[in-house]
Amino acid sequence: MSIAYRIVASTGLDQGDRNYQQDQVGLYPHPRHPGCVLGVVADGMGGRSGGRKASEQVLMTAQQLFERFDPNTDVPQTLLNQIALESHTVIRLTAVSAEQEPHSTVAMFLLMPNGECAWTHSGDSRLYQFRGADVLARTRDHSFVQMLVDRGELSEEQARDDPRSNMLLHCLGTESPPVVSQRLLGDLQPGDTLLACSDGVWHHFTDQELGQVTSRLAPRTACEFLVGKARERAEGRGDNLSLIVLRLEPLPA
Repeated sequence: MSIAYRIVASTGLDQGDRNYQQDQVGLYPHPRHPGCVLGVVADGMGGRSGGRKASEQVLMTAQQLFERFDPNTDVPQTLLNQIALESHTVIRLTAVSAEQEPHSTVAMFLLMPNGECAWTHSGDSRLYQFRGADVLARTRDHSFVQMLVDRGELSEEQARDDPRSNMLLHCLGTESPPVVSQRLLGDLQPGDTLLACSDGVWHHFTDQELGQVTSRLAPRTACEFLVGKARERAEGRGDNLSLIVLRLEPLPA
């Protein structure tokens, strides 16, 4: 089904209060198929250059595979899974032995020309779908505190402030094959907004706050506001920040 909308999107990347940048973000329109867009957020871990190289490998792999993707014949979930698994392999092969073992989270969305959207993530970088200010969908972190939330042992509010919030259960670059979660959104409508972000962003906001900001502000302004407010709330202890805000704007009648 053809859906009439205009894609408006922006990215944000900020070093926060860290000494170096390990997050990477990419937003790629398909070179041959209008309306097909890939968004990638990768949060690297493992020393000054190790984490940066890991997240860069995710983006390089994503670009290379996306250029060969044909939305008319190929399956979006297969592409995203391939990006995650090949990135994992490359990170393992290029591990920097002099530093901590390099790892990276990944959160990716693939918007198709027909309005469908596929999601894939591993780690605690997140994907959201908003309709207005309402959260329709959100990924569940592959983290220790998320496991406690799912068990009912912690609330969402407690999890954000828990000192174990950076303990991941799964991500790319680990010794064992990563757990990669996937989802297909088939009900995107004009007016919907997609948000992909690292924990340096979402850690400082409730889901409701993110919905309010992304619904009221244009994508570029929303990125700038969220980065600025996250840095303010971090009070000098903030992580790297990376995010993508993409909105499907209705076309004039």
